[in-house]
Amino acid sequence: MNNTTVIVGLGSCGLAAGAGKTFEEFKRIKEADKLDFKIKKTSCIGMCYREPLVEVVDDTGAYIYGSVDLKRVDEIIEKHIKNYSPIPEYIVSSSKQDGLDEEFFKEQVKIALRNCGHIDPESIEEYESNNGYDAIKKISSESINPDQVIKTVMDSGIRGRGGGGFPTGMKWKFAKGYESDKKYVICNADEGDPGAFMDRSIIEGDPHSILEGMIICGYAIGASEGYIYCRAEYPLAIKRLNIAIDQAKEKGYLGKNIFGINGFDFQIHIKDGAGAFVCGEETALIASIEGQRGMPRRRPPFPAEKGLWKNPTNINNVETFANIPWIIFNGSDKYAQYGTEKSKGTKVFALAGKINHGGLVEVPMGITIKDIIYKLGGGIVDNKKFKAVQLGGPSGGCIPEYLAHTKVDYESVNATGAIMGSGGMVVMDESTCVVDIAKFFLDFTQKESCGKCTFCRIGTKRMLEILTRITEGEGEEGDIELLEDLAATIKDASLCGLGQTAPNPVLTTIKYFKDEYEAHIRDKKCPAISCKKLLTYEVIPEKCTGCMVCAKGCPVDAIEGEKKKVHFIHQDICTKCGLCFTKCNFDAIKLS
Repeated sequence: MNNTTVIVGLGSCGLAAGAGKTFEEFKRIKEADKLDFKIKKTSCIGMCYREPLVEVVDDTGAYIYGSVDLKRVDEIIEKHIKNYSPIPEYIVSSSKQDGLDEEFFKEQVKIALRNCGHIDPESIEEYESNNGYDAIKKISSESINPDQVIKTVMDSGIRGRGGGGFPTGMKWKFAKGYESDKKYVICNADEGDPGAFMDRSIIEGDPHSILEGMIICGYAIGASEGYIYCRAEYPLAIKRLNIAIDQAKEKGYLGKNIFGINGFDFQIHIKDGAGAFVCGEETALIASIEGQRGMPRRRPPFPAEKGLWKNPTNINNVETFANIPWIIFNGSDKYAQYGTEKSKGTKVFALAGKINHGGLVEVPMGITIKDIIYKLGGGIVDNKKFKAVQLGGPSGGCIPEYLAHTKVDYESVNATGAIMGSGGMVVMDESTCVVDIAKFFLDFTQKESCGKCTFCRIGTKRMLEILTRITEGEGEEGDIELLEDLAATIKDASLCGLGQTAPNPVLTTIKYFKDEYEAHIRDKKCPAISCKKLLTYEVIPEKCTGCMVCAKGCPVDAIEGEKKKVHFIHQDICTKCGLCFTKCNFDAIKLS
């Protein structure tokens, strides 16, 4: 038993599912029964739908158990730890046998997520034991100069994983090219879409990879100071970043003349952001760090020339920096073997919505949307029909089912009208109303607009008003064309990416699901039977028993009928509250 280690996932998703109690229960039983096994914590391994997750590693192999509540803790200890008898029905992945959800991992290639769920994120020693800081040590020991570092990054083909997809190496080259006494490196950890879950998980699970990536960037462009801009709503991520920074300082990995590179000084600070979506835009983020209101600035000059406090600045997001140490240590060719011609490497996605296996996945660029949804994601909940996927977060676009063969790379995704974004992938089924979805995302971006641009501030508000009218049965002929005209003007006239991409959900849903808009406007019907004010509740005569439960429960007396006789709903009185539908015990109320 002394060779057995129990590893509990204590990322935010695990803690929300009760992993903290699971961890404490293992500790309690271990101490109470004086058992000789090790117990440690890690972070999210991506399989969020199976949290709390516990890995048991012993002489026979490694076994990941899912949905480990307090009862399962007892069983795992009694059967597996004490008697070396794994419990197959709880195992989701194993090094020795197929687990329940083995397919979740088969298509994945983990580079950015290489350490997440495997190491203790609060231990620099565990990071170092997995090639941690070996990339910057390689640069030092082999005397690789800054230009060679930048060339390696360029040759790898990695593009910014924050959404824009600009070549990372080119960005570094620009920042290095500007002469200045002071330069900065900024890590953007504040994207406000579902991809922010990805950023948070990498920070929570492998914070030192971010630090090492920033250090390498600092060396390459000649910067001596870095900032991590992380939203204050991520306390666990900030806590682990602070621990990592303190550990790196103690080791001499941050400070003066680090890694034996004469004259290379580098420090990293954390800036708590207020969670503003607009601060995902580089110049707004810079303004926030400077203590100003987070609002975009006109470009040029670009941050590479005049960024933080008007000094040359390079900004990349969390996922981009997490890839850098791996690329430098393993070489550009090894990274470039993954992906497509113009989109190299891997991409992390946060799967959410009507999908069986929600969580984090990292896949090679070029995999199809369909493979992500059905192979890794386990298909649609309750075997319903796949309708569309929202790719790119609130500013992304809806890609319909018939384009599910689309390859996940920058060019292919952009061609659909969606964007890669920072990795949010929201799956929709046949019960999802795309008009309502467009309204939902536009409501978010409209509220997050900083207000600087009239077209973004007012234009998105007008679009939201039109969408609201349509979903409430008050749409008019010409509304679709008006939405398209407003969208084009907002995209053309907005200063930053928020306004330029905010209309995407509306434009793509009109492009691929125009018939649903027309049904809302002309027929006053929601084909997905989702929009409350467009629903019609009717009694199915052959199923109605005349029990009178619906009539007694109707708050506006819209249901007429006698006991043991078929009832009738007066549509002119019905307020569409849905109580009759939920209270009927005989499925005698239908929606249309």
